[in-house]
Amino acid sequence: MPIRNRFAELHPDITAWRRDLHAHPELQYDLPRTAGIVADKLRAFGCDSVIEGIGRTGVVALIKGKSDTSRRTIAFRADMDALPIFEATGAPHASKTPGKMHACGHDGHTAMLLGAAQYLAETRNFDGTVAVVFQPAEEGGAGAEAMVQDGLIETFGISEIYGLHNSPLLPLGQFAIRPGAFYAAVDSFHIEVRGKGGHAARPNNTVDTTLAASAIVMALQSVVSRNTDPQQPLVVSVTSFRTESEAFNVIPEQVMLRGTVRSFDMEVRNATIARIERIAALTAESYGATATFGFDEEPYPVMANHEVETAHCVAAAEAVSGTCITDAPRTTGGEDFAYMLQACPGAYIQLGIGEGPGLHHPSYDFNDEVIPTGCSYWVSLAEQRLPL
Repeated sequence: MPIRNRFAELHPDITAWRRDLHAHPELQYDLPRTAGIVADKLRAFGCDSVIEGIGRTGVVALIKGKSDTSRRTIAFRADMDALPIFEATGAPHASKTPGKMHACGHDGHTAMLLGAAQYLAETRNFDGTVAVVFQPAEEGGAGAEAMVQDGLIETFGISEIYGLHNSPLLPLGQFAIRPGAFYAAVDSFHIEVRGKGGHAARPNNTVDTTLAASAIVMALQSVVSRNTDPQQPLVVSVTSFRTESEAFNVIPEQVMLRGTVRSFDMEVRNATIARIERIAALTAESYGATATFGFDEEPYPVMANHEVETAHCVAAAEAVSGTCITDAPRTTGGEDFAYMLQACPGAYIQLGIGEGPGLHHPSYDFNDEVIPTGCSYWVSLAEQRLPL
């Protein structure tokens, strides 16, 4: 059967888990409720061991197959954290915490992997060990790197690792993947613009930071259009413009800009960062102000799938849905699963949830109809990679 019958039975339960997680979002590493629920369920399923605190608040469970002649362990990863967004879905299970919401579907990723873990613990129809990995802090904070640095791969002897992300850009149940670079490197930057504040009625007595910062924002639009090879994918976005005062009659002393760079090539990335820093400094100077450039967080590297493991994902996806797009376009979204793929062979696949609000939108909600497909994919991948 393409989709395991057991997941039709478990569908209401897994949906309830997902909606409960959605209603109680937690951010980055601060996941006491989420990680606690995950660990409790894994123990209740009868997993052979459940280890908490990997990468600060990550959870790993080991499920042993009916035999272990292969002496191999493969790992499946789901992310658990939400985003600092005010939810606008109006759903009955909407976030109960204003300013936090699961706007990227990590609640769905966690629920589907929990469902797969329950099935694998019940059936154990594989030879070897499956490690289910529940990661904190994908949305900034590099939780994947923290888990790797905490010994995830070596401690559990993982030989292959796989990840999955939902996509509102794909039809419901459609899988998509590509070998090599798939998700972009991510840099998050800030530019502090300083001038001379004063009364808005007498701008001639000030160095207007809002004017200088606005000019910087506009000038940065030339980086992609005029300073980069058009054959090289690149995004430069300024996403935040904040002053130290909200008064209508005050020209502020300081303005803080924040933004992101998305790239696939290190030379392009380095040249872009240098260009942004120079444009900001010289543009501010032309207005009599100063601009200081810096990074908010450690950049995420390019996430690149391993070719052989990509083929394994395709085989599992085709076993479930009959088809899999194997030349999915590269995405300028970032994904810290890149750190796990740098440490271990593996691959990352997309699963369509049907048309709807995009990821990170306040009206986004995970489509629970895809749960049996996602759970079945994990099971198929386990049984194909660790055949009895």
